[in-house]
Amino acid sequence: MRLRTLLALFGAALLVVVGPPLLSTGDGSDTGTRIPGLRFMVPNTPGGGYDITARTLAKNAEDAGLTPGIEVFNLPGAGGTVGLTRLVGEHGNGKLALSMGLGVVGAVHTNKAPSTLADTTPIARLTEEPDIVVVAEDSPYRTIADLLAAWKKNPADVPVGGGSSPGGPDHLAPMLMAQAAGIAPRTVNYVPFDGGGELLASILGNKVGFGVSGLGEYRDQIEAGELRLLAVTGPKRVPGLDAPTLREAGLDTEFTNWRGVVAPPGLSDTERDKLTGLIRELHGTKQWKESLEKNGWDDALLVGEPFGDFLEEQDRRVATVLKELGL
Repeated sequence: MRLRTLLALFGAALLVVVGPPLLSTGDGSDTGTRIPGLRFMVPNTPGGGYDITARTLAKNAEDAGLTPGIEVFNLPGAGGTVGLTRLVGEHGNGKLALSMGLGVVGAVHTNKAPSTLADTTPIARLTEEPDIVVVAEDSPYRTIADLLAAWKKNPADVPVGGGSSPGGPDHLAPMLMAQAAGIAPRTVNYVPFDGGGELLASILGNKVGFGVSGLGEYRDQIEAGELRLLAVTGPKRVPGLDAPTLREAGLDTEFTNWRGVVAPPGLSDTERDKLTGLIRELHGTKQWKESLEKNGWDDALLVGEPFGDFLEEQDRRVATVLKELGL
């Protein structure tokens, strides 16, 4: 199967939105969604996409009066698999959740992690967004054409930084860009960072030729003029930002990332329903809708078992893409 077709399947899978805003246990009783003592684990460093998503969710839920203050804490390492392993070890803990996404799917493969997402309780996919191609304001690359010309000439001399481990979104996106540009993916000098927060300093300091990350992580720096946005990896331009898509730049590829929430294994039906119910209620609040718009996130709600099916599909597709890329 061609990689272009595989990426189209990625995009198609992300368009499903399911579930009513209210939740029932199935026996006619209301579970409620208040979860005192709820903690959200972020499996990378502060400032990354998982971190921003978790902290935004927690603040929106508190501001909307859905549940008491949610504690957000960071446990970085191995592309998110350190946090995943910790989560799986918290069997039956209904007051712990993990902010995660496509990067964790890829890190499980590349790090040969002892735990996988199949070991978790799927709660919900929340958002999707394009990745972005950015450079420092003083970079010699003024346009995506400038960057591609230098990259094609000598890939090793133009390192690309990403906020995910090999196999994650910030790795897959430039590898697909390279292939579309006629650059062998194995020749790409990819420098992984544990989240967009760590990556930012290297981009600003021109320690990497360019960076690939999520729009929501760097929008403030772009609008402040600290970063120059060269292109977006999704199928369409981002309103309010002057940057072409990869296809407009002559690269026959596109890519989107997604983020969601999983919980430990072994939850009771009531514990699981409280978590999915919280997400359903949050989805309908004005606070969450405003956050989607502010961060440039597309609504991609998918709750419970359908999200579990989606995780299985993503696992198979990431494995296939890595194989196709020779990685």
